[in-house]
Amino acid sequence: MSKKSEQPGQLTSGVEVTNISRHGFWLYLGGRELFVSLTEFPWFAEAPVGKITQVEWPAKDHLYWPALDIDLSVRSIEHSEEFPLKSVTPNSALHRREPARRSSQVRYSSRAGSRR
Repeated sequence: MSKKSEQPGQLTSGVEVTNISRHGFWLYLGGRELFVSLTEFPWFAEAPVGKITQVEWPAKDHLYWPALDIDLSVRSIEHSEEFPLKSVTPNSALHRREPARRSSQVRYSSRAGSRR
């Protein structure tokens, strides 16, 4: 004897990484597939596969990779031309481990107490 539920169950797997290549990866999201280009989204370029596949879909226009601490709008993937990257180079403040210094700040050399 089969019973049909009165209410459908909660969707538990709304987003899934279906394929990864050296150019990017594909997300299956709500019945459609989106391509996340590593050129457009360079934060994923050096990420391990295991961390890329740990993606959550907490809201309609919000994707989150907790292991990478990356949040993306679904719209930014669908229309990346509307959300261009700002100039990102290895020397930009975005990639520095320490905040960019202002030129007015005093810097010290490795010798104790000597100013530059």
